[in-house]
Amino acid sequence: MLLQPLPEPAADRAGVQLLLLRDDLNHPDLPGNKWRKLKYNLLEAGRLGQTTLLTYGGAYSNHLAAVAAAGRLTGLQTVGVVRGEELRKQPLNPTLARARQDGMRLHFLDRTTYRRKHEPEVVAALLRELGPAYVLPEGGSNTLALPGCAELVPELLALTDFDTLCVACGTGGTLAGLLVGLDGQREALGFAALKGADFLRPDINALTLQATSRVYSNWALRTDYHGGGYARLTPEVRRFVQAFQQRHGVLLDPIYTSKMLMGILDLLAQGYFRRGSTVVAVHTGGLQAWAGFGGV
Repeated sequence: MLLQPLPEPAADRAGVQLLLLRDDLNHPDLPGNKWRKLKYNLLEAGRLGQTTLLTYGGAYSNHLAAVAAAGRLTGLQTVGVVRGEELRKQPLNPTLARARQDGMRLHFLDRTTYRRKHEPEVVAALLRELGPAYVLPEGGSNTLALPGCAELVPELLALTDFDTLCVACGTGGTLAGLLVGLDGQREALGFAALKGADFLRPDINALTLQATSRVYSNWALRTDYHGGGYARLTPEVRRFVQAFQQRHGVLLDPIYTSKMLMGILDLLAQGYFRRGSTVVAVHTGGLQAWAGFGGV
């Protein structure tokens, strides 16, 4: 685990130490939060004697790519239920092509049914059609994802003390896991990568309540740094990523960490963080997404 200082004028003016936790380097094939969220789910699938993982995602899903890679590494079969039946007749984008290359069977679902993907009758119909499987939710965010993400906190505390831990959010599972690891101490700040993400607040509380019987109050969610919406890459975000890489030698992904870092620097300029505090931003990986945007 590498902790990298980020010398930034906004942080200097705010009197805040800004650090980047390179969790994207923790596994060559399953970087960042994806491995953490899958770890205990894979153990549970083995305990139940399941040999197939079935999960859900959009056309550019980091989660689908990660589950496909996990299947290749562990010998498990994988099935990816992809949002958008119209994609069946189109050439596979780089994310889905890599997932298929890693052995994932792709099943395209119309968008109306996909919105109901977690309803018992929809799941049962999928399993009847596709065969028995261990079912992972979209993004891998269930209660078994939380302990793997929670393990990041003691690993980080072995390197440094800190006041605020920042992470990008898609489904909220990683942030929920970090809250479990923080156990009510210090602060966590999530940055939603999609528009209209207020629904994540009750989702995150429900996950921690289910996992630990606790709802935590030491966190906040920013929904104003989505950069135009999920999987939208504006020229402004692209320029930010390019400039950030030039300054720090670190490539951010186009969907999550780029928007989080833009948000953190803006909040630093606004004086959001306490002077003298230490803020850690987690780089959760997702660099495979660049293939779908034509590269940096």
